[in-house]
Amino acid sequence: MLMRAPRECASWFWDLEDYAPPGLRSALVTAARMTAVLRKHDLLEPHHVEWPWFIPGAGGAPAMTRLQLTGPIDAEEVFHAQGTPRREHRLVELTVSPEHLGLSAEVSVFHDIWGPFDFRGEPHPEVHRQNAPRLAAALRELEALLGVAPEPGEPTNFGRAAGYGVDEPVVMDGRGPDLTDQL
Repeated sequence: MLMRAPRECASWFWDLEDYAPPGLRSALVTAARMTAVLRKHDLLEPHHVEWPWFIPGAGGAPAMTRLQLTGPIDAEEVFHAQGTPRREHRLVELTVSPEHLGLSAEVSVFHDIWGPFDFRGEPHPEVHRQNAPRLAAALRELEALLGVAPEPGEPTNFGRAAGYGVDEPVVMDGRGPDLTDQL
């Protein structure tokens, strides 16, 4: 069973004010282009679009609108140590913001398959070898598409972005940190 962290293991943020104008149309076109790159690397097959919004005068209570997309759902794949693909829901999350101050995008990952250790701290070099290069290739391709390097997101207990991958945790006696109590 693939465990999912409650916070991201790593994220990458793009400020896209030079790529496209702000607004919903630009955000949807940008999301489609970014999704094509992530889909090419078997990292994302979107099944819905959602957006939060606030109701003025309602004390800041957030609301959420979700629009289901037609087509395959849950088509993301994770590769086991043996190289066998497996589908995984929400393997990679893509957020594109149409804010009037400027378009932005973020890619986040929440699973341990991108780093050299699982959430128990056990090394899993074959799982890492099967998955980390796909993420790195997709991030490089997104950088080329968008014309700007991503900024690493904030570190969490589950990891942090380093270049085009997830930074290795502090290793003690050949093991990473045991994070299972935080899942």
